[in-house]
Amino acid sequence: MSKSVSPQGLAWFLDARFGMFIHWGLYSILGRGEWVMHLERIPPEDYRPLMQQFNPVHFDAEAWVRLAADAGQKYMVITSRHHDGFSMYDTALSEYKVTNSPFGRDPIDELANACARHGGVKLGFYISLLDWQHPAYRFRAESGLAWSDYLEFLHGQVRELCTRYGEIACTWFDGDWPRQPFDASNAYFAPGGPFEYEKLYDMIHTLQPDAVVINNRHADPLSGEDLQGFELDLPGENTSGFNTGSISALPLEVCMTINDSWGYRHDDRNYKSSRYLVHLLVRSASVGANFLLNVGPTADGEIPAVQACRLRNVGMWLKLNGGAVYGTRAGAIPPTASTVSTRREDVHYVHTLAHTSDCVELIGVPQTVQQACLLRDGTPLALERHNGAFRVTIPEEARDPFDTVIELR
Repeated sequence: MSKSVSPQGLAWFLDARFGMFIHWGLYSILGRGEWVMHLERIPPEDYRPLMQQFNPVHFDAEAWVRLAADAGQKYMVITSRHHDGFSMYDTALSEYKVTNSPFGRDPIDELANACARHGGVKLGFYISLLDWQHPAYRFRAESGLAWSDYLEFLHGQVRELCTRYGEIACTWFDGDWPRQPFDASNAYFAPGGPFEYEKLYDMIHTLQPDAVVINNRHADPLSGEDLQGFELDLPGENTSGFNTGSISALPLEVCMTINDSWGYRHDDRNYKSSRYLVHLLVRSASVGANFLLNVGPTADGEIPAVQACRLRNVGMWLKLNGGAVYGTRAGAIPPTASTVSTRREDVHYVHTLAHTSDCVELIGVPQTVQQACLLRDGTPLALERHNGAFRVTIPEEARDPFDTVIELR
């Protein structure tokens, strides 16, 4: 039987509830998203020279970790290597890496050190299962390499990430989609065999017993992962088309973009409002899911100002209302059209996301509940039973513009 994350590691992760996703790499230079190599059919020999242009002179690991802390995020997950094959750390297994660029530094090492100094933010790694550049993944016929050579590379990189950067929060895998016929001219999807998950996951849990394994791209959500992931959707709402599997019994995580892109796009200005981001966070928490919110830094190493602003706005709300998010579990009070709930043991938190009057009607409230107050400052609220439901009165002047949280005891 394969190993799994330690109980204390999983408990910490679920208590954290909110993290920062970071998509950053050579694609940031082009500013057309992390899939630009595939979507524009850029041959490897034309894409690889981007490495000689990569020089993020404004990258500041301390500033990134401070931003995550200001946003109330408890962990960061950065792309150690995306599908384009460029490693964003000083791997010993490839020359196609950030330390061979003009930048010449290991940004993941700097982020790990900054996280260690701050203490309140842990580091995790996104790892692509596929590699559009590696000869053993895409060009086996020409290179004479075998699938086992690619597995040695993939598993070797995971071992590096689990042994070089201290205690990590998680490993986040991406790229195991349904197999397609192999086409050497456009082999973006089809690997040559299994990724040997049991061996891979056992290695992670041996080296990093407190780190959770998240695979958002596996057809079977019960194949050994510690969490089940959902992309651009809340669990059970398959509006994005990415999450066709059913919700499993595993703990959950939702990953989401601030605009419409993961990697930096210079033309994407469709930013979600701070209020809506808070709603996504609390709706995720209300079903027991973590919320991993993405930023797409520029090629210069800066997180776009509008994304940083949105994060800080969420953080300001959390400073007053974080007790209804951190350390909570899925709500016991049924959701309504305008409310969801979270819970910490016998204390219930009702998130009122829309107001049409001063009165909030709730159903399914435990009979033991005797009092209500505003979470942010303890202001008592009128609580009465009405037609079999609970009615809580929140005067207009007491409402929060993002989410007014009622604490029920």
